[in-house]
Amino acid sequence: MKVRELGEFGLIELIADIVGKSSKHGLVLGIGDDAAAWHADKSIQIGTTDILVQDVHFNLSTITWRDLGWKALAVNLSDIAAMGGTPGYALVSLGLPPDTEVDDIVKLYRGMKAIARKYDVEIVGGNISKAPVVIVDVSLIGKASKTLLTRSAASVGDQIAVTGYLGQSAAGLRMLKSGLKFDRKTTALLREAHLRPIPRVAEGQTLILQGVKAAIDLSDGLMSDLPHICKASQLGAKVWIHKLPIHPLMKSTFKDEALGLALSGGEDYELLFTAKSNVIQKLQNIMSIPVTAIGEIVSDHPGQVTLCDRQGKAVVKWDKRGWEHFKSLRRNKK
Repeated sequence: MKVRELGEFGLIELIADIVGKSSKHGLVLGIGDDAAAWHADKSIQIGTTDILVQDVHFNLSTITWRDLGWKALAVNLSDIAAMGGTPGYALVSLGLPPDTEVDDIVKLYRGMKAIARKYDVEIVGGNISKAPVVIVDVSLIGKASKTLLTRSAASVGDQIAVTGYLGQSAAGLRMLKSGLKFDRKTTALLREAHLRPIPRVAEGQTLILQGVKAAIDLSDGLMSDLPHICKASQLGAKVWIHKLPIHPLMKSTFKDEALGLALSGGEDYELLFTAKSNVIQKLQNIMSIPVTAIGEIVSDHPGQVTLCDRQGKAVVKWDKRGWEHFKSLRRNKK
């Protein structure tokens, strides 16, 4: 059945059935009224939104509808994680061509529901409109304690650290777009990294508990996102390229290209943060995922990132930044 056959209201009813009635404490009204409503508490409220547009952010030849649903919510969860917050309620707006299959929307919402369950998120409403291409626009509301992770809180002498590994999502995109064939383990690693990223929500909350103040999620690439911290904090950064965490399978598969993917690939959705060395050492001991110190915050060259070798000397300038809408000449379609 096509979306045009079911109609807007029939599709809304179908989505409401998939999402189900909420059991989340505090929710007053979910899907079915003009707006969702819930009881607020005394915590800080956090809101974020992210839009995925067909042939700009994703290509339906390389992503399934279920994975698209997962990813659409995951990228918003990552923003909440970067603030050290707890996610709560999601609003999902869709733009759909009339010939979209209803079964595809079912798969989309099942993917969203799967990650929503994992992070205790309720999908409580949204909107649907006719559009020339598929558009998935998610808004996510969360909360935080009295302390937030921000981009402007880095200090001179802080080390720069990152969770997980870098470059795997970009490598996964290249694999999918180019039809590259690897062994089963490498294929699964890269596919999951690109199509089903894991937002570091618990890790962001752990950073708060350990006194970390500055963080950002790696959505556009290390060399695009780290300068945001530098500019907001009015400080510079040195990155030790030999310390970048690159998964052994990716390094052996992409060899000399692996460094470039780690620096500018984007969509890793790991947390990049700054803290004193003793704090980072403690985090390395208590976190269940890798935490790697990759550089330091300095007073020189505010707003800029310098890549350094093992001896601490600056290497050739890296001009390949991550993705930025309207400035990049072309977009890698996902």
